[in-house]
Amino acid sequence: MTGAPDTPPYAGRSALPARVAVTGAAGVLGVSLVDRLVDSGSEVRALDLRPMPAQPGLMPIAGDIRDPAVLAEAFRGVDAVVHSASALPSYSAADIRSIVIEGTTTVLKAARAAAVPRVVHISTTAVYGLPQKVPTPEDYPKRPVDPYSSAKSAAEEIAERFRAEGMSLSVLRPKTFLGPTRMGLFDMLFQWAEEGRNFPMLGTGEVRSQMLGVDDLVDAVLLALTAPDEVACDTYNIGAAEFGTLREDFQCVLDAAGHGKRVVSIPSKPAVAVLRALARAKLSPVYDRLILKLLADSYVSIDKARDKLGFRPRVSNQAAILQSYDWWRGQRATAAAGRAGRTSGDPWRQGMLTLAKAFF
Repeated sequence: MTGAPDTPPYAGRSALPARVAVTGAAGVLGVSLVDRLVDSGSEVRALDLRPMPAQPGLMPIAGDIRDPAVLAEAFRGVDAVVHSASALPSYSAADIRSIVIEGTTTVLKAARAAAVPRVVHISTTAVYGLPQKVPTPEDYPKRPVDPYSSAKSAAEEIAERFRAEGMSLSVLRPKTFLGPTRMGLFDMLFQWAEEGRNFPMLGTGEVRSQMLGVDDLVDAVLLALTAPDEVACDTYNIGAAEFGTLREDFQCVLDAAGHGKRVVSIPSKPAVAVLRALARAKLSPVYDRLILKLLADSYVSIDKARDKLGFRPRVSNQAAILQSYDWWRGQRATAAAGRAGRTSGDPWRQGMLTLAKAFF
């Protein structure tokens, strides 16, 4: 099941806020969230570096989350802020720190100055680093392992400080989310599938890796926006309830492509060494934490979000990835034309990995 639910996830609660500001509004989450809010009758201030077309119920604001003047304009008179703007793990360490830490601080200061009644901060399960416990609960220690997870962990600490000082603030930690407009590294899988190639998999690929449909993440945001303060002021893992192995998930894309190709295992140790060397030389977009995630089970507990927030994910891993693939097939000729690698909605440059196609 995909798309907006027939019955809103917040049914029986307070109505959605009348005016909502969304940072990162042109991103994968932002686009789907803005559409759902506008369709539900909310007026949306859509803040992003990329200009968005105006439409009834949507006021686009082009600007940087580190600019207090832009934020003051975006947050004036709103009933809620959803802070989803972020950096990618592939950015430089300096850019990640600036966008994630400085940006979050500036956003929360501006929300406080504007007396915004509710804030939802979009974090990530990357704050756990490479957890040894699965399913990973929210009280598992934050053990960041790279500049991205370190910055996201620091941003959470900033958010928690504002919450302790009285801000009504939810922190959502989603797994990797997929859906229309999602490209990034998935663009590589989709390209190889469409070209009729086998797809390489580190090791056996029999690790369980939880993802998330973007529509389900939108549901979680709406639940956080409409929850009572005692529920909203907390931190929640958000992920799919139904997921299998990476091999199964990647194979479903190859099957959908219809060329009869397969996921092919490659020895993990030499492949990891090569990928790390290419990443250090900036010849591959595959960063260290992603490499290690492909070799171990990676899934979180969503019990708390289910029991307290009322979160009920509707989309499986495979449904989410196939939704992304279907969108990609229809849009690849024009999507992200002239761009590469700055957002999750852009195709990432494959670098030296393009040469590996000859072997598959």
